[in-house]
Amino acid sequence: MTAPLIVHDAAEMREDRQEIVLMLHDFSFRTPDELLAGLTGISDAAAHAMARMIENVPAPGGNAAKPHSMMAMSPGMTAAPDMSNGAGTGMPGMPMRGFSMTGMGAMRMDLNDVDYDAFLANDRTLADPEIVRVERGGRIRLRIINGASSSQFWIDLGELVGRVVATDGHPVHPVAGSRFPIAMAQRLDILIDLPTAGAFPILARLEGTGRQTGIVLATAGAQIPRIADNAQAAPPLDNSLETRLAAVTPPLARPADLVQTISLGGGMKPYAWSMNGEYWPRTTPLMLSKGQRVEIELVNHSMMAHPIHLHGHAFQVVAIDDRPIQGAVRDTVLVTPMMGSVRIAFDANNPGRWAFHCHNLYHMMTGMMMEFRYQGIAA
Repeated sequence: MTAPLIVHDAAEMREDRQEIVLMLHDFSFRTPDELLAGLTGISDAAAHAMARMIENVPAPGGNAAKPHSMMAMSPGMTAAPDMSNGAGTGMPGMPMRGFSMTGMGAMRMDLNDVDYDAFLANDRTLADPEIVRVERGGRIRLRIINGASSSQFWIDLGELVGRVVATDGHPVHPVAGSRFPIAMAQRLDILIDLPTAGAFPILARLEGTGRQTGIVLATAGAQIPRIADNAQAAPPLDNSLETRLAAVTPPLARPADLVQTISLGGGMKPYAWSMNGEYWPRTTPLMLSKGQRVEIELVNHSMMAHPIHLHGHAFQVVAIDDRPIQGAVRDTVLVTPMMGSVRIAFDANNPGRWAFHCHNLYHMMTGMMMEFRYQGIAA
């Protein structure tokens, strides 16, 4: 169950723009437990028990030992596999769906773990898309939310040109274009000035495939086109937009008090994903002190992109693939595969215990999560 939560500010209210929300989902007739079972090779009942255990596990105390075999959680179910031999980290000898091992030149990233039955835009497919009535020459603020569990999209405005003005709810200097990437859990605010009357499809194209969903903006009397749910294949998501973004109100610059590298690993067989070689819940928390400036270098050793999300804080993206930028303020950033890296910085100003995880929910469920915990907060 999801719903948009929108906080308006005075400047937006003065814009006199029509607000349109576009929420994206992936849909399966199978239950999440069935999907997890198919990915991990365990029974549906074991997948259900694993999910409940992961969701309700007590916090780990102190330093967690690296798993040395398989951590049993219930009969017939295991998690936290031993990855010490390089398996699941994108290394040779680890066959995974989505790339060839015939040579380094032939290797390609893995995409789309789950073959979903449909992709939804405001709970509808392109067989019967939502038609949003707009004025001729109308001024639009399009609020896009990627609520999918395991799918990433390119937003395609077609003949329209839009300006990204906010990411994850934080203003950025406008970036113009017609196609924008949006990872799981990310949000984009795009301003569009319609040029004339007509019907204007706003499409979300699944990365690596031709599958798509979307809505249609239409003025009165416009003929609504039929749009196929398959088209030319979209490329994998990248950080081409991220490198162009700049926060309107970035945090005050100051040296970092704590610098930490977090390595992302994992693979399709066994289906397990890690942070620093550890698997939730057997992970070592990153301990913070209130008032610290914290910098995290995320390095992706796997063959799949990971949208990494921090609870309780907003961070600034300050480098992409070792290239310094004064980027957007966000709470979710995509780390591209095959040694892609992203550096983020934030102020530790919200004491508590906070999850830090991949927002591909099946990656999170099979290990890619850890805890940021403030000093003095009980385990």
